[in-house]
Amino acid sequence: MGKLDGRVVIITGAARGQGEQEARLFRAEGAAVVVADVLDDQGESLAKEIGATYVHLDVGEEADWQAAVTAAKEAYGRLDGLVNNAGILRFNALADTPLDEFMQVVRVNQVGCFLGIKSVAPELADGGTIVNTASYTGVTGMAAVGAYAATKHAILGLTRVAALELAHRGIRVNAMCPGAIDTAMSNPAQLDPNADAAGMTDALDALYRKLVPLGRIGRPEEVARLALFLTCADSSYITGQPFVIDGGWLAGVSVV
Repeated sequence: MGKLDGRVVIITGAARGQGEQEARLFRAEGAAVVVADVLDDQGESLAKEIGATYVHLDVGEEADWQAAVTAAKEAYGRLDGLVNNAGILRFNALADTPLDEFMQVVRVNQVGCFLGIKSVAPELADGGTIVNTASYTGVTGMAAVGAYAATKHAILGLTRVAALELAHRGIRVNAMCPGAIDTAMSNPAQLDPNADAAGMTDALDALYRKLVPLGRIGRPEEVARLALFLTCADSSYITGQPFVIDGGWLAGVSVV
């Protein structure tokens, strides 16, 4: 018996990184998964491999969301969950950030999350779940990621409001707040077949050994396990909450 037997879940940004690991784990735990992404080749390949359904979904387009919900219900007859995973990151000082760059991050991270809740919540079975991917930077500041941090703070607000508005249907809405995780967002070498992605992971571990109490960068599989917890019955009395998964980064500063 899997922890998600009989449940149907849409996962955005699922072609790679955290979303891919969430899709793999959810299928292993018995869920019917809708792999949603703009990376069609990778998404279709993953869906075929794990026995899922792929849909092209630009999270900033409301029509794409409506099509994804329709596809999920046509394929599986119901919809029980959503993991709003898709997101982008841009590095820039606030004063140097062009408006179009700021709005691009807002469109994917914040508007994408809003449209996901708006489109999926009316179609969710009572007792369903929504897991939004915020960030460590959604509960603290970090220089050079102003647009990203602003959207992740906003996602926490959306999570709390949605939790209040959907509680009467038994729908639980929570947020994950990952710190640095070893995906293409933190480790662009993963996108270059000629690069040493494993070597870069070792370098990142060495960097975070100085910053993070647990002494390494996080793994996408670890975030996937948190997403599973927040989607399955193990978290049945939890809603409206942010869950930080950062290796202890937010715990404080060590001077020894």
